[in-house]
Amino acid sequence: MMSEHKEQCALMQWWALACKGFGLPEALLFAIPNGGHRHIAVAAKMKAEGVRAGVPDLFLAVPKGAYTGLFIELKKVKGGVVSDSQREALMLLSARGYAVAVCRGWRAASRCLEQYLNEGVLSPTEYV
Repeated sequence: MMSEHKEQCALMQWWALACKGFGLPEALLFAIPNGGHRHIAVAAKMKAEGVRAGVPDLFLAVPKGAYTGLFIELKKVKGGVVSDSQREALMLLSARGYAVAVCRGWRAASRCLEQYLNEGVLSPTEYV
């Protein structure tokens, strides 16, 4: 089973090829480095720079349909848990016009991105 890090790396490798099919530059899907284990000094520096607990892992800066962009919280296929702060952030972002999704694994995230870009909708908001 792949770690969340490896799942996200695999998704970004897929995106590097797939984005061309959508006529989009690769840079429009990017990671938000909020999670992970860091040395206490690095964590303090990142917090001072604006890192916020719960913010999703990825953002697709492409308005589509009724949405102003897509936030993805990427979890490993089995065992990944959505924290309370992540649920809260997803609800806040959704209420402000962003599409949000929890995706379990890079393949689920790629299906989510395809549906969003092809149809401008997300259903369901959790992909497995």
